[in-house]
Amino acid sequence: MTIGFTEITVIICAVLIFFSIVFGIIRLVIGPDTVDRVVAIDLLTVVTIALITLLAHQAGRYIYLDVALVYGLLSFLGVLAVARFLEKGI
Repeated sequence: MTIGFTEITVIICAVLIFFSIVFGIIRLVIGPDTVDRVVAIDLLTVVTIALITLLAHQAGRYIYLDVALVYGLLSFLGVLAVARFLEKGI
């Protein structure tokens, strides 16, 4: 039983996504400033979008890409709202 190029690529992507999640959580926990924590949360949302697209590819259900797109837009708006709050207050 051989593993094809696509399977190796998916495994490598999954490992890199795992390390990104670990480093993002570390930054979220030990971030010395609120801005660092916001950036860590934004990183985790981007990594989650990558995970959703990887799962969409694996499952062959490309409707999940729409979910990832909507999640990315909501994440962007959330980061903008937090940045505005940190800059001026609401």
